[in-house]
Amino acid sequence: MRTFLLALLIAAFPAAAQQQELSAKAWLEHMSEGLKQQQFKVSLIHLQADHIRPLVYLHGKVDEKEVAFLEHLNGPPKNAVRVGNTVTFLEHDQPAYSVLASRIQGVWPAAFSDEISKLERGYEFVLGGRSRIAGRPGQMIRIIPKDSTRYSHQVWVDMESFLPLRYDLITDEKQLVEQIMAVELIVLQAPPALLQEAAEQEWPAVINTAERADGQNWKFSWLPEGFEVMVRDHHRLIGSQEAVEYVALTDGLVNVSVYVARASETPLPEELITRSGLSLVTENRGNAEIVVMGKLPPETLKRIADSLRLDSQP
Repeated sequence: MRTFLLALLIAAFPAAAQQQELSAKAWLEHMSEGLKQQQFKVSLIHLQADHIRPLVYLHGKVDEKEVAFLEHLNGPPKNAVRVGNTVTFLEHDQPAYSVLASRIQGVWPAAFSDEISKLERGYEFVLGGRSRIAGRPGQMIRIIPKDSTRYSHQVWVDMESFLPLRYDLITDEKQLVEQIMAVELIVLQAPPALLQEAAEQEWPAVINTAERADGQNWKFSWLPEGFEVMVRDHHRLIGSQEAVEYVALTDGLVNVSVYVARASETPLPEELITRSGLSLVTENRGNAEIVVMGKLPPETLKRIADSLRLDSQP
């Protein structure tokens, strides 16, 4: 019996001896490489506040090009396909459309498949314990902010494939803001037929966003370390046709959206926590209303809003 139990333990943690010396950063670098190079299918549960989404995500390489597919299992059909740097959205209530993107949002944070060293501007990496997730042994890595402007993250990495098994975003009070957890992970030797078909399919051309590029020159005098502006545009809201300036910020783990519009007659509350776990802060400045939202402490969002200025220089 003792020999049998020992065999079970070895099976559960097969690479423990070889991986004992890996640093927290090395684990994350292996994970990043695995997400780009490996072929796999993973069933996920995405939890935000009281909202639960079951997902299936497939990834592989066809002719040396990354191909991925994301399916939402609940509600009306809603899928996304990525071939190289083009993501096509397939939804039941509107025609398919494509955008330029290096990943499908809604799965793992963008930083997980990017250059991990970029995160060191705002975070430290610390080894945690090991546990079993989706029937597979995982090594936990804590991603701890260097200051109080953001929340902590932790990810469990599969000890065999180095693919992520679970991701948590938690506040300083240990409250869970978001969780993504695998319930089944299958590592494949070849890309699934679905991905091969996707690579050969003719998808809609990437939408032309030129008409949304002439926004005003809003700038930030302060941003948390590591955050960068990813998108700026100027467009009109569907329905009301109200002009809105939009700026997207990210540090790779957290996305922040900033909207600037003409102040409405019915002001929004200054601060609230939305159902998706986002904090939202609004600020009226003259005849403009600024809305900043993201999975950051409200104090950080308020400071971002306060730092926003309209630069008169082109």
